[in-house]
This record gives sequence, C-alpha cells and structure tokens, in this order.
Amino acid sequence: MEGGIHVADTSAFRDCFSLAWKNPYVLRLAFSAGIGGLLFGYDTGVISGALLYIRDDFKDVDRKTYLQEMIVSMAVAGAIVGAAIGGWLNDRFGRRSTILIADFLFFVGAVIMAAANGPPILIFGRVFVGLGVGMASMTSPLYISEASPAKIRGALVSTNGFLITGGQFLSYLINLAFTKAPGTWRWMLGVAGLPALIQFVLMLLLPESPRWLYRKGREEEAKTILRKIYSENEVEEEIHALKESIEAEIEATGSSGKISYVELLKTKTVRRGLIAGVGLQVFQQFVGINTVMYYSPTIVQLAGIASNRTALLLSLITSGLNALGSIVSIYFIDRTGRKKLLIISLCGVILSLGLLSGIFHDTSTHSPSVVPTATSQFKNFTCPDYSSAVNANGWSCMKCLKASSPSCGFCAASTNKLLPGECLISNDTVKDMCRGQDRLWYTRGCPSKTGWLALVGLALYIIFFSPGMGTVPWIVNSEIYPLRYRGICGGIAATANWISNLIVAQSFLTLTTAIGTSWTFLMFGVISVVALFFVLICVPETKGLPIEEVEKMLELRALHFKFWERSSQTVDKNQNP
Repeated sequence: MEGGIHVADTSAFRDCFSLAWKNPYVLRLAFSAGIGGLLFGYDTGVISGALLYIRDDFKDVDRKTYLQEMIVSMAVAGAIVGAAIGGWLNDRFGRRSTILIADFLFFVGAVIMAAANGPPILIFGRVFVGLGVGMASMTSPLYISEASPAKIRGALVSTNGFLITGGQFLSYLINLAFTKAPGTWRWMLGVAGLPALIQFVLMLLLPESPRWLYRKGREEEAKTILRKIYSENEVEEEIHALKESIEAEIEATGSSGKISYVELLKTKTVRRGLIAGVGLQVFQQFVGINTVMYYSPTIVQLAGIASNRTALLLSLITSGLNALGSIVSIYFIDRTGRKKLLIISLCGVILSLGLLSGIFHDTSTHSPSVVPTATSQFKNFTCPDYSSAVNANGWSCMKCLKASSPSCGFCAASTNKLLPGECLISNDTVKDMCRGQDRLWYTRGCPSKTGWLALVGLALYIIFFSPGMGTVPWIVNSEIYPLRYRGICGGIAATANWISNLIVAQSFLTLTTAIGTSWTFLMFGVISVVALFFVLICVPETKGLPIEEVEKMLELRALHFKFWERSSQTVDKNQNP
C-alpha cells in the first residue's frame, strides 16, 4: 500500500501549522507548486474586469456578445487541451517538468495579450494562457498530494485552492489599481505573467515528485526526497509501503509501462474513481461558479450598478469571500471530511441561487418606465424602436435595453434613478451627454430597489461554494486514483472540468439574453440539486486514508449513502461481515 494508515482527526489543522515549524520543506513544496493555482485564479478573475475596458477600446467587442464570450472562453478552450496534454506529460516527463512548461506558456500568453492590437491577437494570447493554466490546474494539486504526509494531505492540497481564490482576489486588486492608468486592460493582462515567472524560478530549485521518481526506477532519488518530507521513524515505513504498491501494481497488470483507455474502463476501482472524480469536476462548473468569477462585474451591473469602477470594487468583496472560504476549507477538510463539506456546500449553493433568481426576476419586472424625450439635446437621439413602438407607454428600462436596431441605453432621472427616464441610442456621445446632466447611464442593467440584494446573493453563493465545491473536487482527484493511473486520470478529470467551464463561459451571456438572468440562475440551481444527489450516491469519503484503502472502498461498493460514517469503518465492515 502507498503510505501508512493515518486517521485524520481534529488535530490535523494544528498538525499542519506544527509542520511549518518542524519541517518547512514540505510547505515550501506545497506553496511553490500551489502557484499554479494562483495562475488559474488570476486568469479567472482578471478577465472579468479587463473585459469592461476591452469593450470600451474595441467597439466590435462591445456590440457583439459572441466576441466577449470568445475572449473569456478561448482561454478555457486552451485549458482543455492543456489539461489533456498535461496528463500525458505528467506520466512521461514528471510533475515538475509539466509545471515548468505550463509557466512558460502562461508567460508567453500574457505578453501577447498585453501587446494585442485587436480582438484576434487578444484571443490568440488567451489560448496560450489557457494551455498553461490547463496543465497547471491538474498538476499542482497532484504534485502537492504526492509530496504530503497522508494525515495533512487534504490541508496541504487545499493550499492550492486557497491560492486559486487568492489569485482571483489579487486580480481584482490589480484591476482596481489600473482603472485610471493608460492602456488599462493591457496592464491587467500583462501583469499575469509575473506569477508564472516566479513559479518557474522556484520550481527549478525543487525536486521531482518522489512517488513519480520511485515508479520510474529512480529509487535513491525518491528516498532522499522522502527523508526530507517524513520524520525518521516514518520514512522507512513510507518507502516500504511505496515499494509494495509498485510491486502489487506490476503483479496485477504485468507491467508498469503504457496505459490504455480500455484498461482504465476495465479496472473497477479506476472506473468508479473516474465517475466520482470526473462527476465532481463537471458539477463544479455546472453549478455556475465561473459565471460569478468571469462575469462578476457584469452581474453587478445587471443588478443596476452603472459605474465600471463601482462594479469592480463590489466584485472585490465576492473575490475576498472566495479566498476566505478557501482558508475555511484548509481548517475543516481534514477535520470534517470531503463528503460532508461537499454536501453542506451544495445545500448553501442551492439556497443562494434561488435567492439570486428571485432578485433578478424582481429587477427585470420592476424596472423604471420610459417617458418621451423631454430634453431638447436628446431629441435626435431617441431610440428608434421606442419611437416606432405601437405601445410605447408600456416600455420600461428593461425593454429599452433589449432594443437591438440599433442598441439603446437608459438615461435615468436626475433626481431619483428609480423615476421614469429616457430611452436613447447607445453611443459615446449620448452617454457623455447623459452623464453631463448628472444622470446615470445604463446599458447592461436597470436601476432597482432590490438590486443591492444581488450582492448578498453573490456573497452567500461564494461563502458556501468556496470551502466545499471550490476545493474538494481537486483534492479528491489528487488522491482517489491508484499511483499507476494518477496522471492520466487526473488529466481526464481536469479536461472534463475545463470542457464544462468552456460550456458555461461560452453560454452565460447568451443565456441571460435569451431567457433572462433570473431563469439562468434558476437553471444553475436545479443542476446543483442534481449535484447534491450525485455526491450522496457516488463520492466516497477519503479523508486521512492511504490510497490502498480508497481502492478497497471503491472495490467493495459503488454507492456509499452513509456519508457521516468514517470510510475506514465502512471498509472494515465489508471485509468482516
């Protein structure tokens, strides 16, 4: 078996901090590799703010929703390829080498984006960034998991999740810092290359994963690294256990060489592990997290906040809560367990999405009405669709913003933004004229009495999502597969995550236009209910368990309803009926 039998208990979080004092080498490995999570998080967060200013600089992007979605989602498309290739690179060249390649790609992509002179070059740079992020997203937690003692493995892998959310928070701070700078979005996207450069240097100074080295026959190198990770009385047990794991694998498969996909499907433990691991990664995206992270400022504006800077500032709150949730995960992951955190997380997500759906339904049905143009300077700029409408008296701000020939905006009343306003052609001239009268100009959302509650809904969503669904899928995927299959299975799960991410990112704005923001969030809520049942039925509890015991659990049963019962006890019961 790989690793001794460790039972995670309430002291795991304390042990993690104790380790920082007794053996900082392990934390150095974890945080250096975890910068891959920072790359992931920074890219996720930075584009949401940069997109507001890209739209201002490139009018085609502002007018065409599909271009906005492409700028966001082409990085995700690149990440799909990066994650798929990353699984092969991990098994062939090692975890450390894969992270170095990912850093190089991310840095090149950041430079291309910062220098882009139009949407095509910008999209091209986003693909490069995506390739790097895709590789890092599945390799960083894998490297940390293989360099961590089992008792605190969850807490250390959670540092990768914390750095993902920390990267998102950092990106919003960077976005705010450059709102007044010339070439605003170029700075936002260009700075993204710095974490990649830092990690590249740090990883050059660190070793390869000891478990990968041992499996490749480089036993002495592996033993040297394991002696730095484990205490003197534990290291021989770990080396012996790792040797047994490799020997058992060769005996079972006849070889420790090339892996086929047919072999994956035929192996019961791997097949069941993939169902749990891939399912978690897909549901992580389909419950709507990256609509919040990619489009957070846009969602705030849909709720009735007109200012770009204010939208960014308010989005910083949700990003900060996301980072805080990751810290909560580090504390509870080895105390409470993976499955319990997932269930609590999804219950909160369902409630939050229901609240968001209700809020946006209210903002869309109670938006201010439109009155005929009263200001002389706006006489020639009245929205054509409004002027030609048969029932113009029934027009509201929301109907005004849906006009498309040409697109129109709502100029709110100067005394109270909730009073009737004017529906005008949307262009820079009209926007400046409206604001010149100390009025607010709306093109993405309407003034609302309850719009501020959207911030409450977003905050609750993040508070519940981050500690559970935000970090646990990556942790489970780093520990649920046998050593022989860990690289390729991790790549499959990460690829599934990024494909799901792409679907959500590419469709969110289109869905909000087609069926409305309220129905879009309601749809995510229904998917969250399905995810909850999936976790209850298909996901095992893996806290504190060595890989062999996880394998036994998957071998003995596909379903595990009693999530409150310790997994090791379940295995014992099945072995001793």
